[in-house]
Amino acid sequence: MNILMLTPYLPFPLLSGGQIRSYNLIKSLSSKHDITLFALIKDESEKKYLPELSKYCRKIEVFKRTFSPWHPKNILRAGFSLYPFLVTRNLVSGTKETVEKEIRENHYDLIHAETFYMMPNIPKNPIPVILVEQTIEYLGYQSYADKSSLPFLKPFFAIDILKIKLWEKHYWESCNFLITMSEDDKQFIKSVASNVKNIDVVANGVDVSWFNQTRKKLPENPTILFVGTFKWLPNSEAVDFLVNEVWPLIKKKMPLASLLIVGNSPTTKALSYQQSDPSIIVTGGIPDIRDAYAKAHVLLAPVFSGKGTRYKILEAMATGTPAIGTKIALEGLDIIPGKQAIVANTAQEMANSVYKVVSDVKLQKKLAKAGKEFVAQKYDWKTISQKLDGIYRKVANL
Repeated sequence: MNILMLTPYLPFPLLSGGQIRSYNLIKSLSSKHDITLFALIKDESEKKYLPELSKYCRKIEVFKRTFSPWHPKNILRAGFSLYPFLVTRNLVSGTKETVEKEIRENHYDLIHAETFYMMPNIPKNPIPVILVEQTIEYLGYQSYADKSSLPFLKPFFAIDILKIKLWEKHYWESCNFLITMSEDDKQFIKSVASNVKNIDVVANGVDVSWFNQTRKKLPENPTILFVGTFKWLPNSEAVDFLVNEVWPLIKKKMPLASLLIVGNSPTTKALSYQQSDPSIIVTGGIPDIRDAYAKAHVLLAPVFSGKGTRYKILEAMATGTPAIGTKIALEGLDIIPGKQAIVANTAQEMANSVYKVVSDVKLQKKLAKAGKEFVAQKYDWKTISQKLDGIYRKVANL
């Protein structure tokens, strides 16, 4: 089939969860379908990655949006538009017109839109549209607004979050098929959007064979790992909680422990943590994420907001790194708590769980073995892409 895919990022390099997902699915599906990719970029330098994507895409078009989301143009457009800020920051002049020209001049069996805020770029047309929601955006922004220490901004947050909610619901109900990351997300959407026509889960995955090449080289002193791009608000919140609430408790139990924080685009606040505490290391993004997992005794994911499934949990399991996370961090993975991963919802529970795992080599091996088997059976990209391929064929024949 001929697929037109729209993404709000270039799916390479693999710096964020969205990029990891899109790249692996494009790679897996390219042997069965002809994929044309229309993607947003923030900088002309990103074009150097096009040759890698050209291996799997018949054609690629890129559209340059503002480098910073906080560009005055984006803020003004959000203020004087029915669209929320999340949409206006991803609107690029000429994108919709190029999409319209593309589908007028070429035959496509379906359009795949990654995230609801790419939907405004699709003109009215008879081609079936699949919308993939990597998370439920308004819930994440609501959580951030609730915790904001800037009360004068709350009215603006409230208006923008209402816009996100209305537009998300509109596109959920107007697309031909909606895909979520987890069964929890699917059921939530069905509870708030009764007119959703067709909906199913295509979970996030992991390249099991690639991560399985990781060889553990654990340092003598305990190393606790956090992984996550700082471009996603729940990750920034998680790091703040980890450093301020959990880490002091861990240090009491294990004074020689180190905290390794790895993630693309670290905030100034996150970088400052290593200046005030030498046991904290903030690396930013690294060339090979397996190097971080190789020296980690445990992955800790104190995530309290957002929907979807967490790559960090799947990656940890695939590398044989014991994972500890909140109920929300482990949501949608269908794990048995205590078998493949450990659930801890408070700072004290997290500190206790970390100490328990680090102190018990047998438990480490048990969690590592169960986690590896779990992701190999259920979350390898080959399995995930087969399900998406089935949905493609179903939607094309609706």
